[in-house]
Amino acid sequence: MNPAAQKAHAVVMTQYGPPSVLSYVEVPLPPVGPHELRIRTLAAAVNHTDLEIRAGNWPVRKPDAFPYTPGVEVVGEVQEVGNAVQDIRRGDRVITMMQGLGGVRGERRGGYAEYVTVGAETVAVIPTEIDPVRMAALGLVGVTAYEGLRRIGQLADQCILVTGAAGGVGSAAVAIAHAQGASVVGLVARASQAEYVLGLGANEVIVAPRGDPPQLAPESVNGVLDCVGGDLFRPCVAALRPGGVLSLVGAVGGGEVTFDAWQLIQPVTLTGYSTETLDGSTLRQAVAALSTWLGTEVIQPPDFQSVPLAEARHAHERLEQGGVHGRILLVPAQSSIGQLRAVL
Repeated sequence: MNPAAQKAHAVVMTQYGPPSVLSYVEVPLPPVGPHELRIRTLAAAVNHTDLEIRAGNWPVRKPDAFPYTPGVEVVGEVQEVGNAVQDIRRGDRVITMMQGLGGVRGERRGGYAEYVTVGAETVAVIPTEIDPVRMAALGLVGVTAYEGLRRIGQLADQCILVTGAAGGVGSAAVAIAHAQGASVVGLVARASQAEYVLGLGANEVIVAPRGDPPQLAPESVNGVLDCVGGDLFRPCVAALRPGGVLSLVGAVGGGEVTFDAWQLIQPVTLTGYSTETLDGSTLRQAVAALSTWLGTEVIQPPDFQSVPLAEARHAHERLEQGGVHGRILLVPAQSSIGQLRAVL
């Protein structure tokens, strides 16, 4: 980037509402502080978090929320390095997420932008041998799945149920649990998603259309990675064997859940994980593990669709309509990562 340039494009909203509130505009670039980095965006994934914030369901937690740029994760190339930053160099490819980037905290402009400025402590360097597109497709969903599964504990030789298994976090969780030696049962809403989930490493796929209770045998699994919540929560708790753990990482099916309190006597553990609590050290540990698996092809990233950054509103519409398996990546016009593999 020309150091004299002071503006770049970003997606901005000035009010909550439907996808049409997202505008692609030119914005001034903030200066780079001594402990900060400026990153040229290669790809920014779209997450359900972005949709909830845009709609006003999860308001930004500060009085001066607007103008607001969505996006809680970015993979990009370091363009400028603050003079107090060590161990990160211009040209490094990095990944950053949450920690005030977009999200409900909104401490910084989000990732739907050509350039993103973040604290150096919030990034993980992507190994040179790892395709940044593959890491972008894994990204936040991979870290969420990895940390959510860690709450379950030992996975080898355990039976693990993953709900929403065709979605971003769910598909990553299937691959990661399989890589760690688990027998994986994937729960999906559409029969057309079954083959995809089996290809990620699931041993079995259960199809339960939304509104229909899934056919889960009582006390049949050691752990549940739940991306859905809502009406699925109760049968998932009932499916836990004594000593089993349910780790909730999302609630696209709704936050109102029920379960039979008597089931806790068995006992079972109900816990969860949110990347709102993510710190730089945890991010770097997770990215190191994910990079090892990606590099050896033990896991594959979720399928993805690439959408121009300028068409972010269309990406939100597509995700809200449902039926998207894998992820949607927003790609700036100036991205140099080459041809993206689009799965439509």
